[in-house]
Amino acid sequence: MRNRITGKLKNNLVEIKRRFEIKEIGVFGSCIKGKAKKGSDIDILVEFEEGHKTFDNYMELKFFLEELFNRKVDLILKNALKEGIKPYILPEVIYV
Repeated sequence: MRNRITGKLKNNLVEIKRRFEIKEIGVFGSCIKGKAKKGSDIDILVEFEEGHKTFDNYMELKFFLEELFNRKVDLILKNALKEGIKPYILPEVIYV
């Protein structure tokens, strides 16, 4: 599943960066660790370009990704990660 997710992101990266003005995007969580169950969501970490983080951009990206993967996406803003969980999440993120 890991390669399928990162592959789809890579194949759509140019459009994602252009449409949603993101700086970087990566995947983490159970889908990357091989522990996803049927119906598991996909955890995606995103950082928008400076000045382009808006509610509309966030929601449109979330809907785009859910349609792309045909699965629920948990879209996390990199700068919104709480300090206590950063050491657990950031090292496992696979950026595309």
